[in-house]
Amino acid sequence: MAWSIAYLLLLLSLSTPLLLITTLFMIIPAIVLFTTLSTKQFILHIVPVLLIVGLITPFYVLIAIYFLIPALVMGRRYKKRASAMSTLIAGMVAVLGEFLLILLISTTFLQFNLYDYVYDVLQTYTDWLATMGASNPLLSEITISSDQIGMMSWMTIQAIPMTLILSAFIIAVITHSIVRPILNSMEYAVPRLKPAREWRLSRAFIWYYLLGVVLSLLFGGADSGFMLMVSANLLPLLQIAFKIQTIGFLFFLIHERKWSKIVALLLAIPVIVLPGFWIIGVVDLAFPLRELVKKSKR
Repeated sequence: MAWSIAYLLLLLSLSTPLLLITTLFMIIPAIVLFTTLSTKQFILHIVPVLLIVGLITPFYVLIAIYFLIPALVMGRRYKKRASAMSTLIAGMVAVLGEFLLILLISTTFLQFNLYDYVYDVLQTYTDWLATMGASNPLLSEITISSDQIGMMSWMTIQAIPMTLILSAFIIAVITHSIVRPILNSMEYAVPRLKPAREWRLSRAFIWYYLLGVVLSLLFGGADSGFMLMVSANLLPLLQIAFKIQTIGFLFFLIHERKWSKIVALLLAIPVIVLPGFWIIGVVDLAFPLRELVKKSKR
């Protein structure tokens, strides 16, 4: 009952300014309910929630169903005691699939033009800067032409695939990091992720990166097109993956040297924030750095 109420409150928060935060946690109550209850009990808890929000606005019912789908996907993985990584991937794919489905329905049936929407948002922001510039000398020097707004709109659209993938990944990670301890506290054991020192990518990622470099050289100068979008998103996504590999190597190094984990956390900050450190992950994949660390320890 407590988790049903929590789910109801999260749905009701969509009409408040808190929605940008609460959306990240919307899947959690449904996962807990689905994992710990039988299917019949789950339905008995969810239906009243849907009826209540439906009395406020039917649109909330659609949103609730939207968040129920990845919750059912991840909850089913938890029930099967699947590995944490496979659960994360399943949740990420479910969320990403819904993102793409909504985008497809909006553009196909609702005549939603993504370029016009982004352009209008940027134009509104530019008009706000112009209004503020009238009273602030520092902002008065900022001038953005229509051509520049159009260019920024196209650049924003090109980065949408990476944004959707990262958003789905972040939602899945936040959900798992909160749901797992909750389920464990309810005596429902859930597998955890491997320790950070064991994080390793497949060596195939090196070839993916080389492919991304080639695509960037061939299509990076194009004005538009599918291959331009691929080249614009593939390399940044791979660099994020190599940052994860770099963090894994740093934790491995700290573990082998028996240093404090705080050192690893401090070293991970510049890897995440600053550019260039991801190259350590590439080297770790291409060469047996971890084996060399073990030999030097001996």
